[in-house]
Amino acid sequence: MSELWQQIVADFSNLGSPAAGWAFLQVLWIDLVLAGDNAIVVGALAAGLPVDQRKKVILIGIGAALVLRVIFALLVTQLMQVVGLILAGGILLLWVAWKMWRELGHHGGHSAGSPEIEGDERSGLRPAKSFTAAAWSVAVADVSMSLDNVLAVAGAAREHPGILVVGLLLSVALMGLAANFIARYIERYRWIAYVGLAVIVYVAGKMIYDGFVNPQVGVLAAFA
Repeated sequence: MSELWQQIVADFSNLGSPAAGWAFLQVLWIDLVLAGDNAIVVGALAAGLPVDQRKKVILIGIGAALVLRVIFALLVTQLMQVVGLILAGGILLLWVAWKMWRELGHHGGHSAGSPEIEGDERSGLRPAKSFTAAAWSVAVADVSMSLDNVLAVAGAAREHPGILVVGLLLSVALMGLAANFIARYIERYRWIAYVGLAVIVYVAGKMIYDGFVNPQVGVLAAFA
């Protein structure tokens, strides 16, 4: 724990340096955009339920996202040291970016949406028809989105362990405390989402490059 704290102090004391400052800025944008996206998906899937069931599904969705982010954070930060997995993670993030681009450019029509979450009425997702179906759909979506979030943060701050830890904690905090607030502003100011998308593409490209040539974890090192 003391070593972890020292890493956090070291990285944030050097936040004025271009490398550390850029890493933290990337992490911040990724956390903001993906927390809002997670909230919109959960709200859209729960939109067709009665009020009491809808609120339960939204709470389940946010709670599951919090737990999954913690679990994935513990796993991904270790797995990033395995040869080839950075390359695989970068390719996965490109897929995440493609999905985001499609969602931003092509809304799938309007629905009632959940009053608790602003912006979910233009998500393009069909609401579930029962509480069980909604809870299951939200759980499946949370697995994907939580992994996307943790992988993107880990890729952006891989060389700055202190920023990486704070970024993962920040993603959990934003999902639990401010996801709906963020979703509202992303829906109102679309450029926020486009900047987040550009950051994710950049991180994916860097991960793919490092996944090939990095002397410790690049696939070319395995054949050297």
